[in-house]
Amino acid sequence: MSLIKRNDSDYTTLPSIWDNFLNRDIFNWGSNFANRGSSVPSVNIKETPNSFEVELAAPGMEKKDFKVELDGNTLSISSEKEEQQEQKDGENYTRKEFSYQSFYRTFHLPKDVVDAEKIKAKYENGLLQLSIPKREEAKQKPSRLIDIS
Repeated sequence: MSLIKRNDSDYTTLPSIWDNFLNRDIFNWGSNFANRGSSVPSVNIKETPNSFEVELAAPGMEKKDFKVELDGNTLSISSEKEEQQEQKDGENYTRKEFSYQSFYRTFHLPKDVVDAEKIKAKYENGLLQLSIPKREEAKQKPSRLIDIS
């Protein structure tokens, strides 16, 4: 048995059914799900000497869509949003895609470090920002020189 090298240029005149099939939406699930809002938003968490700063990217949402909850040292951020697009006049559509967005993220904060009463949150330009201050006793103290006797 011999191996025969196939030259793909010999087949350029025939349209490839497989190429058409493989380039369809079925293999683009990641981008399709992201377009419909079922992906989990990206989060940045930064620790400063005085607080934890959380940024959650969620464009297209409104501040009323979020639920932010602190239970002990567990921070939960969630959202559920369903969009109904009214279409009347016989409703003779060939394709109509539902729009439902939801996510749930939890983060564990260091125990006894967070001042829960002073947590602030704001949503602006597609970015949910949380400022979680540390308790005074948990903040890092500046270094000091210790005298040797």
